[in-house]
Amino acid sequence: MAAMTTTGKTRAELTRLVEEAIREQQGCETARVPALQRLDVRNGRNWEIPHVILGDSLISDIDRAVMSVQRRLGREFHLIDDDAAAAPEAAGAPRIVSGPS
Repeated sequence: MAAMTTTGKTRAELTRLVEEAIREQQGCETARVPALQRLDVRNGRNWEIPHVILGDSLISDIDRAVMSVQRRLGREFHLIDDDAAAAPEAAGAPRIVSGPS
């Protein structure tokens, strides 16, 4: 399998990106993402969206948006420890993962 590189983001940064991406989806403009959850995995996406506050959105629209955003942003970003973000060299360092997200 080919290795791919993802960019590390803190929980706050990645949560903001995820919420913006979900709100861009049709019918999800009022949705909110309170936080992301870390997954204990060695390869691939190491985070998930456990809860979404619907606002005026339909659950079917939110389900579609969450699956799409997790797939798309999971290929681009991985969750780093907030402690690691304090070290400048670790914050922008890409991580090599193999396999599909």
